Formats: sequence, C-alpha cells, structure tokens
Amino acid sequence: MTRVFIVVVSLIGFGLMKLPAEHAIEMQHQQEHLRGVEFNLGLREKIGQLGFVAALSGFRAIVADGLFIQAHVAWERTEWGRVLLLFRQVTTLQPRAILFWDIAAWHMGWNASVAALNDRTQPRTALRIKAQREYFALAKDFLESGIKNNPDKPQLYESLARLYKEKYKDHQRASEFFAKAAALPRAPSYDRRFSAYELSYCEGREREAYERLRQLYDEGKKERLPTLITRLKFLENKLDIPKEQRIPDADPLKR
Repeated sequence: MTRVFIVVVSLIGFGLMKLPAEHAIEMQHQQEHLRGVEFNLGLREKIGQLGFVAALSGFRAIVADGLFIQAHVAWERTEWGRVLLLFRQVTTLQPRAILFWDIAAWHMGWNASVAALNDRTQPRTALRIKAQREYFALAKDFLESGIKNNPDKPQLYESLARLYKEKYKDHQRASEFFAKAAALPRAPSYDRRFSAYELSYCEGREREAYERLRQLYDEGKKERLPTLITRLKFLENKLDIPKEQRIPDADPLKR
C-alpha cells in the first residue's frame, strides 16, 4: 500500500509540474491556429499506426512529406481515391502548410473532376456530372478547412474564389472570397480588382461593381488594365452613365 501511495503521489506531482508547460504549448497552438492536429484515435485512423507513432514522436513534417510524395505517385496513376485519402492524412498532420491544402483542392476540383466527367466507363452523363460535382465539393472542403487553420493567409481565400468562379460559376461568392483575401495583410493588389471584376457579372450588383471599378480606375495608371477598362465600359453602358462622367475611350494608337 505504501508503494502504491508513493506512485500515486508521484504521478499527481508530475502531472501538476506538467500543467504550466502544457498550458503554454496549448496557448501557442491556439495562436498559430493549429486546430487540425488532435492526437486521438481519429487521427490514428486517418494516418495509420506507424504514422501515428511517428507523429507522437515529433516527426509530423517528415511523415507528411512522405505521404505527399505517395499522393503525387497516386496522381500520376490517376488513383483518385488514394489521392484523396493521402491528402487528408497530409493536411491533418500539417494543417499550417498552405501548399498541401491548395494542391489537394487542385487535384480534386480540377484533375479528378475532369477525369470523372470524361470517364468512358460510365455511360450515363448524369452520373458523370454528379461525380464531377462531388469532386468540386471535396475541393471546397479542403479549402474551407485550410482557411480555418490559416485564417490570416490570403492564398487559400484566392483559391476558393477561383473554385467558385471557374467550377461553380458563382461570381458573387468568388467576389466575396477575393475581397476577403484582399482585406488580409500582404495580400496581392490584384485581389481587389478580381473581386470587383466578379461582382460586375452579378445581376443586381452592377452599381456597386461600377463604383468599385471606378474607384480603382481613379487611383491611377497602374490600375487601368485592359480587363478593368472593358468591364467598366460595359457597366457604363448598362447603367446608362452620363457621357460626361464616363472614362475616355482608349487611344487607338496606343492599343
């Protein structure tokens, strides 16, 4: 009984000593938005026993890189189910690696979706389109999860905007996510323009789009790009803007 008592007291003491360090680590993880790595049975199921042990041992980056290489090989073999599984493992292990989320979404939203639509083994067009849209949804899920883990980085917002634009043909959502990217520190200047471009295709939002495009135009020559001028002139005609308020026509000699 004495030995048991000593062991219990020792364990309690050790646990109390660990609390400040564990709290500090947890706070650091929250600050770094490390929401995606929880060392539990769910993670073990996702990455397997060997990967789980390696992750616990502090080798998450090495395991993730190895799985990423496997995913690349699976992509070359067009093994889309395996590509999906491996990228889920990779992003679970390294949720702060933007590249992994972005490439996972690209494989699902562009490569796998095209393969599904052109699948000659499926004679029914409706089922091919359904499979294509399922891959769109997987791409969106990767990007949304990536944003949750990296809310301060513009790249994944941009990728989600492109997904809405090119795959869902949803210009309003595309505009929203380009705007979210533009609001972040160190965002590229083109995010503001792209947000306004996408808004200009939205029925009922033409006036807002016109004002945003005109504001960009008035900022100077660096913003007066061909696409911006084309969309601005389109909106001037659609909104019947008075001639004296319109931007000048381009000089034919400078085209």
